[in-house]
Amino acid sequence: MGNWNYADIWERVADQIPDADCLIHGDRHLSWGEVNSRADGIAQFLVDAGLDRQQAVAQYLYNGPEYMESMFAAFKASFVPVNTNYRYTADELMYLWDNADAGAVVFHGTFAERVDSIRGRLPKVKAWLWVDDGSGDCPDWAVAYEQAAAGGNGRCRPAWGRSGDDLNMLYTGGTTGMPKGVMWRQDDLVVILSAALAAPFPDEGSVDDLVIPGPGPRFCPACPQMHGTGNFPGLSALTVGGSIITLADRTFDPVELLDTIENKGVNLLSMVGDAFGKPILRTLDANPGKWSLNTLLGITSSGVMWSEEVKLGLLRHHPNMVLNDAFSSSEALGMGSSTSGAGSTAKTARFQLGEHCIVIDDDGNRLQPGGRPQGRLAVGGRQPVGYYKDPEKTARTFLMVDGKRYSCPGDFAIVEDDGTITLLGRGSVCINTGGEKVFPEEVEETLKTHPSVLDAVAVGVPDEKFGEVVTAVVEARDGAPIDAGELIAHVKQTLAGYKAPKHVVVVDTIGRAPNGKVDYKRLKGHASEVLGRA
Repeated sequence: MGNWNYADIWERVADQIPDADCLIHGDRHLSWGEVNSRADGIAQFLVDAGLDRQQAVAQYLYNGPEYMESMFAAFKASFVPVNTNYRYTADELMYLWDNADAGAVVFHGTFAERVDSIRGRLPKVKAWLWVDDGSGDCPDWAVAYEQAAAGGNGRCRPAWGRSGDDLNMLYTGGTTGMPKGVMWRQDDLVVILSAALAAPFPDEGSVDDLVIPGPGPRFCPACPQMHGTGNFPGLSALTVGGSIITLADRTFDPVELLDTIENKGVNLLSMVGDAFGKPILRTLDANPGKWSLNTLLGITSSGVMWSEEVKLGLLRHHPNMVLNDAFSSSEALGMGSSTSGAGSTAKTARFQLGEHCIVIDDDGNRLQPGGRPQGRLAVGGRQPVGYYKDPEKTARTFLMVDGKRYSCPGDFAIVEDDGTITLLGRGSVCINTGGEKVFPEEVEETLKTHPSVLDAVAVGVPDEKFGEVVTAVVEARDGAPIDAGELIAHVKQTLAGYKAPKHVVVVDTIGRAPNGKVDYKRLKGHASEVLGRA
């Protein structure tokens, strides 16, 4: 394997095209030279704060220039960026940053009160960097991000050096338990993520050989950068001298997005399925001809199913773009994809297997096309090192098949006769709501702490906007009345809002088996029928 490192690559880009746009947010434009210099300042601040080599630096941020800039800084100093879901409650943040052994947190000012409530319980965090978003003054226990960014003195390259083995850590959404940090070698990420580029990075290569002919593609993440769908394409765009354009509004607004595509000349867009695609399409249909989308070359969706009807609708408005439905997860990139363009629209949930992807049965045998066999997807080739501080989960997910190592996170699919796959979903009972992964047991345990609830199950019922919404199926304690609003508010006191139920369905009994297990399929069907979603 090679020795590609993002800091080395991006510094090379900055040296060759210093005046080109790098990060754009509303009216704010930062050139490659400016971002490189500012990242040096942040990197030096983190080194001076006493972080250890490869210690985590958490990004607790909405979309904006500081997200990628602070990642650049972490890479420069051989620290490890860690994504943080800005919807998390204080307890969830406490778990994540403690689990990641975070040494620094970069946070938007609007989160200051929540951070302050837990920082005393995080002794490993040596630095708090406050990003001004107009929500208040910098607290006395933090340092202003802009102050640190301006404090650099030339290129920051720590005494311990950098390597392609340096990590980037992407925390999962908790689909099979509590969130876990997926450890990716930077060298592996550079090669895998650049595979779709016009000039992929070779397995072996030197940063000294990189020539950046000019500004690269303009990429816009319509979804949060805290998720891989919003973050990983940005890593690739920057490796070829591109720029990242982020939306100023913290709530998704299709009008703002379409204005940005036209006014900023966006080339590439990432989003999460119909949760974004449907409002974009409705806005285009309601305003025919209002926006020119000629600069838009392609849209990539990942994280949730993207329906054929929405793809067809978007292509009506801009038939020259390419729509890519990427089937990946935090620990398994390149499981499959489906591509749509003018005259050819892929069916929902039908994917071409990735180059290194296979389907295996319960005994680990590779399944072949014919007879539509069902099995688990497994991805070979370059993979994560494993899960941070969880060797047992690493051993369960990363399997040896025919003498080769594969990542097998638990997605089931049918192998069609033509070699394509039809995705069935996770073998677990994970709920996918608008691209956010919700682990039912976490919701259930919170529901059962309410005094009126004897037993509870969380299921996902179909929803036009979000794909699925969390629904609580509850059994009352001794006939106690169930107040749906009160129960939902109770969950929100402990868990992020997107994990809280949108609906509550009361049943006489959950009907657990003698071994304590529950029939999720039956209860999901019942809840869907009661709510008219069957």
